[in-house]
Amino acid sequence: MIDGVMVKPLRVIPDERGRLMEIFRSDDDFFEKFGQVYVTTVYPGVVKAWHMHKKQNDNVCCVHGMVKLALFDNRSGSPTKGEVMEIFMGEHRPLLVHIPREVFHGWKCVGEHEAYVANIPTELYDYDKPDEYRLPWDSDEIPYDWDVKMG
Repeated sequence: MIDGVMVKPLRVIPDERGRLMEIFRSDDDFFEKFGQVYVTTVYPGVVKAWHMHKKQNDNVCCVHGMVKLALFDNRSGSPTKGEVMEIFMGEHRPLLVHIPREVFHGWKCVGEHEAYVANIPTELYDYDKPDEYRLPWDSDEIPYDWDVKMG
């Protein structure tokens, strides 16, 4: 597990009307503050990666579909520097994942339908100076292969 990454299993409460799922609460251990909430989508088989932030922490939840979330710790001084982490999350495995600043991350839709990922970052998006640092999805700097692992 990458240092500072936290995974919260989410509970789905069904009844005859539908379902309810709490995602993020101000009394969660890793709640710091609220910046904003947004939803991004990804089409089947598409990879959205790699990026990281220097100011904000992310809190992500796939609320529709399934994604393979990959994380890479490139933080100097981190006890888990160089480690890669992979988490499958979404409808069949509801999770909230806390991603600390400076940890590269991205996801791939692994389902048959478009996936919806909600993010609750700790900071507002700054349109003039975005806190986004990117590498290509297939960067040699990150030892990760997005292909399906058969077997």
